[in-house]
This record gives sequence, C-alpha cells and structure tokens, in this order.
Amino acid sequence: MNISDKLVFSPKLSQGIIAKIGIIEKFRGKWEALKIKEDQFLQELRHIATIQSIGSSTRIEGSQLSDQEVIHLLDNLEQRQLDTRDEQEVIGYWDALEVLLDNAEDLDLSQRYIFQLHGLLLKYSEKDTRQRGQYKNISNRVVANYPDGTQKTIFNTTEPHLVDKEMDELIEWCNAKLANIEMNPLIVIATFVYEFLSIHPFHDGNGRLSRLLTTLLLVRSEYYFVQYVSFEHIIEERKKEYYQILMECQRNRSTDDERIGSWIDFFLDCMIQLSAKLENKLERIVRNDTYLNARQKRIIDLLNLKGKMRSGDLAREIESASLPTIKKDLNFLVKQGLILKFGVGKATTYQSPSA
Repeated sequence: MNISDKLVFSPKLSQGIIAKIGIIEKFRGKWEALKIKEDQFLQELRHIATIQSIGSSTRIEGSQLSDQEVIHLLDNLEQRQLDTRDEQEVIGYWDALEVLLDNAEDLDLSQRYIFQLHGLLLKYSEKDTRQRGQYKNISNRVVANYPDGTQKTIFNTTEPHLVDKEMDELIEWCNAKLANIEMNPLIVIATFVYEFLSIHPFHDGNGRLSRLLTTLLLVRSEYYFVQYVSFEHIIEERKKEYYQILMECQRNRSTDDERIGSWIDFFLDCMIQLSAKLENKLERIVRNDTYLNARQKRIIDLLNLKGKMRSGDLAREIESASLPTIKKDLNFLVKQGLILKFGVGKATTYQSPSA
C-alpha cells in the first residue's frame, strides 16, 4: 500500500487537523518574529529541555532514572563508570541528541545517517555491541514497558528480510514530500515516525531513535522552537494514549484499510501542547527578561545576602547541585550581566552588582 494512501481523513478529522496545523504554524511565526538572541537565555532553555528529553525518552523504554538522577550522572560523568543499563542508555541518548541539535540543519535523512545515530545511541550499551548501526536480523515487536517491569505487546513489526527495502522507500517518500509544498511538513513528519515505528528496523533502540529523528525532521523543517521544550516529555506524560493510538492504527497494517488519521491528530495535539508550554515563557521574552531557573535565582539571592563568594562556597550552600553545574550557572549569569566576576583561577569570586 502506498504511504500517502493511509492519509485519508474523514471530513470532521480533516477539519480538526487543519485547525491544529494552523495553531502550530501561528506559534512558529510568533516565535520567529521575536528574533530571540541565543545569548539571552535559549541555552538554558535548551539545557532544561535536553535533560527532560533524555530522562523521558529513556523512561518510556523502561529506565528508572529521574531527571535529577540524569543531571547528577551528567555532572559527574568523568568520575564514574556506566555500570547499569539505565546509565548507559542515558549517556547514549545525551550524546546522540547533542550531536543532532548541534548539526541538524546540515544533516540529511538517509540510511547512512540513521545507522550513525543508532550507533551513537547504543554506544555505551554493552549488550548491544553487535547490533549497533545495523538493521535487525531477527523478528521483533513493539512493547509497552511499565514501571513494575511488565511488558505488553502493542504490535508486530516488519520482518527482517523486508526492512532494508521498506526503510529505503520510507526515506525516499519523506525526503520527496518535504522537498515540495504539496503536503504540510508536520503531516509528513508524523507519518514518517509512524512508519518507522511500524517497521521497527533495529533490534533495540527504535523508540528512542524515532524521537531523535522527530526532532531532526522538525528542526530541518524550520520548527526551531522544538529545541527549547521537550517533545519526549510530552510523550511520556501521554504514554498510555501514545501506545493505544499506535495499536489502533496498526490493526490493519499492510492492508488497504490501514489509516493513520488518529495518529496524525495525536502527533499534532502533542505539538500544540509543546507550543503552549513555550508560549508561557513568551512574556519574559517580550519584556526582555532573562530566564532564570530556581538554582540561578538562589545564587543571586546568596550573593545579595553574603556579598562576594567563590564557586565552591555556593556549591556547599546549594547541596542539590554539583560544582560543575554551579560553574556553568555562574558563567551564564556573568554573561547576562546579572553578577560580577573578580580574579582568576582558584581566587575567582562573584558578587552581585548591587552589593
């Protein structure tokens, strides 16, 4: 069945999809019109979104690490070995996401790049050494992982001997549709994600990789705002609905009755939810306020209260954060002109401008 044939919507669903696309496109235009400078606060927003994306995407697949545990792991990476599978998956996702976000506009959707991204994703996973960056050679299935360790089969997937052909056709279809303006890119990207999950081309890592490729395609299609709020976090919040809709669409897989309108609608709904989260921050942007997290506000409060302090002193006061994290915050606050820096090396101190 031709991929585009699956995109047949009822009049009611079609109207809803058009309306949702309109909401997302309106927000994109509003975001672009602000012409936000990277050195204001977007780096901090992206950092928060990255942590949430790493935590959420790995938890969807069964990881038990909280966002705070992810932060602690990243901050202390040089001092520890990755002993558990959860830790290995988190650092693999972090590596892959950072490379993707730093290079998204220069990357093409191709089997070669998908192999490379899969290799990065599973770089630290000891049990996956033999299958990194290559399609599966045994049958697999989509399963939902639950906190108690149980699994539920959602649907079966493409057989190994058909994967290369189906992936080649999917990538060709996606690139062709994104290259012209006949179909809104959001529909193209949502369809690609559904088909990728249906094929499930790798033995492991397909869910995580699908979410990385979602971000890649959205950024390449100039939905740049997705870098600053976590799409993965929204999927985690709606995990039950995510699996139910996939299963519903998959019931007629590989038949003339396969339709994916409900998946497209769900994908767009998640994009609207993502946009709304970022919308809440726009008032700060319009007023040219600097976005500060609770930890950075605490640093400023401490400097106002105690005068000059060193980074180590601040780390001892803010026990929930590591010294490397405090140093990153201090550099950010200095660049924003919110605090002053004196001295170099171990003698460096920081002070509030109003002190």
